[in-house]
Amino acid sequence: MSRPVQRIQVPEDLREVLLEFTINYLLEQPGDVINFAADYFCRLRDNRTGIVFEGVIGATDASSPDESISREEEPPVGRFTGRRKSVFAETYDPEEDEDDCAKVVFPKSDEQRQRLADAVRNILLFRSLDKEQMQDVLDAMFERRVTADELVIKQGDDGDNFYVIESGIYHALVGDSGQEPKHIHTYENSGSFGELALLYNMPRAATIKAASEGSLWAMDRQTFRRILLKSAFKKRKMYEALIDGVPMLKTLQSYERMNLADALVPRTYSANERIIKQGDAADGMYFIETGTVIIKAYNDQGEEVEINRIGKGGYFGELALVTHRPRAASAYASDDLKLAFLDVEAFERLLGPCMQLMKRNINDYEEQMLKIFGSKQNMKDIR
Repeated sequence: MSRPVQRIQVPEDLREVLLEFTINYLLEQPGDVINFAADYFCRLRDNRTGIVFEGVIGATDASSPDESISREEEPPVGRFTGRRKSVFAETYDPEEDEDDCAKVVFPKSDEQRQRLADAVRNILLFRSLDKEQMQDVLDAMFERRVTADELVIKQGDDGDNFYVIESGIYHALVGDSGQEPKHIHTYENSGSFGELALLYNMPRAATIKAASEGSLWAMDRQTFRRILLKSAFKKRKMYEALIDGVPMLKTLQSYERMNLADALVPRTYSANERIIKQGDAADGMYFIETGTVIIKAYNDQGEEVEINRIGKGGYFGELALVTHRPRAASAYASDDLKLAFLDVEAFERLLGPCMQLMKRNINDYEEQMLKIFGSKQNMKDIR
């Protein structure tokens, strides 16, 4: 009687941490990878409050064991001895990449483009990309149809493409030479795989086999690296400049500000659009890149009145996070607006050094709100 195949589920937080480390390494390009790794993970541990670090470009919505299993089980030299190991055997410097360089475009029908947009919508790997960068992603991907039992990627091969699943069932298999491969993960009609081999420029650490007919969207290695690393580089530089213009954040150390820049997520709003609603639970705070935000609150007559305007370089939404109360006011876009959003978990993890300053600012809010509500009891009733 054959023994049942052992299923190894690769932890998603392991995959996320490795992906974030990879992107930071490729952006920084340090001289000593060991020292950089030691410093990176020590800072990660110090900043951690029980959740996984959110870095430059986030992570996909599904574990990608074909890549992450190699970091969990495989030493730097061993399974693929003789194959290339250098992360920078194929270097990419985002600072030298011109924005007007030729872009890869695979023509698509409107129906294909809509199917691709639906497939990548929940891939968190792309969550920090703006609309223009997402269009580059859609342009650069090409469709690949697969049949049952077809090998999409093979363990030990060089990484060629990154794949997003539109449809089909796929099995991730890992095995040493001469041994029966172990089934470690199943993808069913969603998810993505193949990214870390492209970033590290290393051989595939697992085999992905189609268990049914299906459809994939693929992006080649060079384009994948250019779009994602370039966007990560531009995002970090842009948000570092934004952070430099916020006096409250001057108290942060340089590495803390870098981590904050990596955790910010872009959001856009149109004129008169509501950003946060009075009375709602707080999900994060906002920094203003461009435009003006109008802060409004209801007075004791039940009228919503303007109490403040905040321009470029300002921030809002932190009061509810500091006090752990519902939103004390609503925020609206005065005109077309670009914001950088910091979710509540990242706020608690990264802005501890600024907490005392924000608490001191609460008195200013209380004075403003007293003028609107007329009494502290009315303020409590609204909250």
